[in-house]
Amino acid sequence: MLKPVLAGLAAAIALPALALAGPGDFAPGPVIEEFGPVAPVEGALPIPEGTEFRISFDTKDQAAEGELNSKLTAAARFLNMQAAAGVPVENIHLAIVVHGTAVHDVTRGSAGANADLVAALVEHGVEIFVCGQSAVWYDVAADDLLPGVSMSLSAMTAHALLQADGYTLNPF
Repeated sequence: MLKPVLAGLAAAIALPALALAGPGDFAPGPVIEEFGPVAPVEGALPIPEGTEFRISFDTKDQAAEGELNSKLTAAARFLNMQAAAGVPVENIHLAIVVHGTAVHDVTRGSAGANADLVAALVEHGVEIFVCGQSAVWYDVAADDLLPGVSMSLSAMTAHALLQADGYTLNPF
């Protein structure tokens, strides 16, 4: 009697392992193929037709040397995920507010690996705002910013204006 119970338990334990996916299930997205890989999710709730996203991301920490800024990558991934799920790209409005040491990830000469990512985001309509207070602190002028990146009075100001325009802050 114990053998059938153990066999059933072994099968129950093995089934979830078979259902798990892994890094190999991620592929380039349909919008920004070079950044923000996504994976299909079976059984996910459908996104209602006509959905329009107005999402802002916040980043304050500079990426490690040679690494991508995780919040910049998150914005690319969000764009790719929603487009792959059938949301029209023109219904996806994204903004990134950059402050603290992260200002170096969007400036000429110090953006490193992020320069191409920033260019791809800007090319696809993502607005990127730098906190002017952080820029002054780190001696970054508006002319130092990568093309398409804008200077704001502050990160707080940028977030307040984005919120007034219907944007919600994405915590990821």
